[in-house]
Amino acid sequence: MLSRLALAGAVLASGGASTASALETYAIVGDAIPAPLGRLVGNAARGEVLVKDRERGNCLICHQGADPSEPFQGNIGPPLTGVGARLDAGQIRLRLVDASLVNPQTVMPPYFRTENLHDVALPYRGKPALSAQEIEDVVSYLATLKTF
Repeated sequence: MLSRLALAGAVLASGGASTASALETYAIVGDAIPAPLGRLVGNAARGEVLVKDRERGNCLICHQGADPSEPFQGNIGPPLTGVGARLDAGQIRLRLVDASLVNPQTVMPPYFRTENLHDVALPYRGKPALSAQEIEDVVSYLATLKTF
């Protein structure tokens, strides 16, 4: 039986399909998930709210955001300004779904994976951090951030 990491590597290498428990199926092609999860259409305004939300997305704990007036922004991850120029929507999507598929050493949490997680509070076990719609909303917003 393949480990999760070995399976992820095989999926990445083959461009095959991957599933996350009962979550939507997605296909990884290279370093991206080209198709929207569940064929959903994202909303950039809702995505911006999630990026700035200190409980749901909590992106600014690790990343410098596009709005300098937001307090307490992080510098562990790359800045979000210009991310839409550096990565396409599919590349952003894969990093949100599970950045460890691109970089196994990442500290970024998987927002759309439910298995093989550690120290998850009981009310959140078996649930993704963000829904497929929320992932697509964040992708839509981040893809608009094209300037540095």
